[in-house]
Amino acid sequence: MSLVSLVKIPNHNNTDHPLKQALTQSLNLINYTFDRSIRKIVIKPNLCYYWDATTGQTTSPHFVSTLIDLIRTQIHPEADITIVESDASAMRCKYAFKMLGYTKLAEEKQVRLVNLTEDQTTNRRIRCNGNTYNFMVPKTIQEAELKINIAHIKYTVEPIKLTCALKNIFGCNPTQKKAKYHSDLGNVIVALNKAMPFNLALVDNTIATGVQPRRMDLVMASQDPVALDCAAAKIAWLNPAKIAYFRTAEQEGVGKRTYILRGESLETFRELYPKAPINMKFKKQLKKTLVTVGLGKRMGLV
Repeated sequence: MSLVSLVKIPNHNNTDHPLKQALTQSLNLINYTFDRSIRKIVIKPNLCYYWDATTGQTTSPHFVSTLIDLIRTQIHPEADITIVESDASAMRCKYAFKMLGYTKLAEEKQVRLVNLTEDQTTNRRIRCNGNTYNFMVPKTIQEAELKINIAHIKYTVEPIKLTCALKNIFGCNPTQKKAKYHSDLGNVIVALNKAMPFNLALVDNTIATGVQPRRMDLVMASQDPVALDCAAAKIAWLNPAKIAYFRTAEQEGVGKRTYILRGESLETFRELYPKAPINMKFKKQLKKTLVTVGLGKRMGLV
């Protein structure tokens, strides 16, 4: 069974660096230590759209900034760090990086931002669940010695139901028009995780998404994205046994559905997570509002 940690970010009154403390503890609980010989590192946050981190929809740049500081302390002060994302049908990295605070972060921390849609790629054929898929794997992903996936727990459409660590790698597919994969999304997610395996999965759930975002102060960590997602599903009031692509991921060797929890009780965070998938209505309403006020075309919504 794989280790999954659940850590609550401590109160600011108890420490000068609460998030750094929580991140460090989450890694210690899964017995993870950084290899000090590594130099090329890729960080994949969840920047699925133009909502900032206060909505609970995207990874906080503060979370990434804290992780960068931790990496440079524990690996090397001059570690070569790249933050990656790719264009999507309704999102362009050149806008998202700037609007969500990542352009500023990159300047302050002296790291690179790479739009994987514009990166050099190599074709790779992947077998998954009896099907064959062809993906273009970005050079930045291929050359990284350490790949860190920072996900977020969110409800999504059937039959996927949950987006977290496994689904976040869907954003490493450099193809802009990703909607073409939606009819076979579960298998595609698993195949992409086989094509581009990451070394470490983290969850930034400082805020839980919804019409009224809710503070959770949750950090999770695991070296197994399947185990992490199964625990995340329970936090989100879902039954992981009923999420088909988790089973496929285990069968394809991506990870295990069984896990050992370390740290806080899962119920502590489950009680904080919204029970109803209200964020889907929230997304539609926000998109409608942006189009109405004339920002839709500029942001790639229409």
